Amino acid sequence: MCVMLLMATVPLQAQRAHNPIIFADVPDMSMIRVGHVYYMSSTTMHLSPGVPIMKSMDLVNWQLVNYAYDTLASAEALNLANGKNAYGAGSWASSLRYHNGIYYVTTFAQTTGRTYIYTTRDIEKGPWKITSFAPAYHDHTLFFDDDGRVYLIYGSGKLKLVELREDASGIKPGTTEQVVIENASAPAGTNTGLPSEGSQLFKVKGKYYLFNITWPKGGMRTVVIHRADKITGPYEGRVALQDMGVAQGGLIDTPDGRWYAYLFRDYGAVGRIPYLVPVTWQNDWPVLGINGKVPEVLDLPANKSLLPGIVASDEFDRKKGEPALPLVWQWNHNPDSKLWSVTARKGYLRLATGRIDTLFTQAVNTLTQRTIGPACSAVTALDVSKMKAGDFAGLALLQRRYGLAGVKYDGMNKSMVMISAETERPVEVQRIPLTQNVVYLKAVCDFHDMKDIARFFYSIDGKSWAPIGAPLHMAYTLPHFMGYRFGLFNYATRETGGYVDFDFFRIESEK
Repeated sequence: MCVMLLMATVPLQAQRAHNPIIFADVPDMSMIRVGHVYYMSSTTMHLSPGVPIMKSMDLVNWQLVNYAYDTLASAEALNLANGKNAYGAGSWASSLRYHNGIYYVTTFAQTTGRTYIYTTRDIEKGPWKITSFAPAYHDHTLFFDDDGRVYLIYGSGKLKLVELREDASGIKPGTTEQVVIENASAPAGTNTGLPSEGSQLFKVKGKYYLFNITWPKGGMRTVVIHRADKITGPYEGRVALQDMGVAQGGLIDTPDGRWYAYLFRDYGAVGRIPYLVPVTWQNDWPVLGINGKVPEVLDLPANKSLLPGIVASDEFDRKKGEPALPLVWQWNHNPDSKLWSVTARKGYLRLATGRIDTLFTQAVNTLTQRTIGPACSAVTALDVSKMKAGDFAGLALLQRRYGLAGVKYDGMNKSMVMISAETERPVEVQRIPLTQNVVYLKAVCDFHDMKDIARFFYSIDGKSWAPIGAPLHMAYTLPHFMGYRFGLFNYATRETGGYVDFDFFRIESEK
């Protein structure tokens, strides 16, 4: 009898979802449900294309289906030009809405000083229409009210409201900003570290609910909710959740009437990872969690692999009609389309050099994908026969404290090199002579319990692997404001015109 009960219990647990729902960097989520389909937008800041759109049928398992834009703008910082960059900048928290058959994705960028409105009738295929206006409304939430009026609520600490035109294309003429909450951090106490921001506004049964995050000094990331009968207030607020730092997000309901809060947690070097928290309603307030705690197990379908929905391997072998790059790929800053190709050599990604760069973080056309937890690995093979003197190409783990394993060519000899920037200054840790033109590279990341250790390996035959360099102690730094990413890179330090060919990129999730 006991054995039978055990056998019945284990499969039942395995059929349920577990937090985090996505063990990868998907911060600042904004989520909607249209019928039985869920869509979510997120932040990718300096990466291109930007504002990823993800789709789910069950709230748990997501796949990339689109981006709101290919490039945010052409600016020196976004183009990595003249020593400038947009790390930690670019476009920030987006707001995703569906209204009268149109999908709206809004975001803002201090890099350009503008607020952006992207609209489409087909969120998965586009096309998108773009409008923008000044200023950049910080961490705004787009809201369509029942009377047809359209608003943004935005700000940090002091939260303000501004009315938009009916189509959300700009500020409504004659409107004036007004303060709706003088100090949105107040429910969490007076010892404020991070003032309340990350606004997301919802209307449920005639009442307005405004979600924010605040971070009291010496405390943890905290969910604060304010409630009002009118969008202009007055608002009354309370702390809604303080557990494990899971915070910042909003409300979503299921077709059968259940409610959840979608939030995220800072989880070290892998980035900011999404959680779902059950919501019940008491006295017209959403109550988050189970006895105030974030549950590990959810009454939702089980998590499937993040491959290939969020990250994916790529053989670079394109069939007719397929896009040049799958949606899992994003460029580090704006790419130079003249310097890369998946058609110049069938089955390969070619990265060519067209300018001189002295730092990896300023090099154009580094192609990236997310790392994933709790552990993962990536392998690539590259042909370095067409490098020019001073070229450096290989496999990266991109963040401010980055790590590189690749091939350097000094004009006479090629060498395998491992670079560590964990001190925030790049240091060559090891150099090994290379006598052939094809080399295999591997990076392995361990995010268990925020261990945040990565190791690089190389192979001359793709079968036998040897370590190179030293373990990289990864760290999530605010100047880059992003979880570590795998990257394929090639840049010139002396002369342009060389190129390398990457044969494949293969990513695996490790337990």
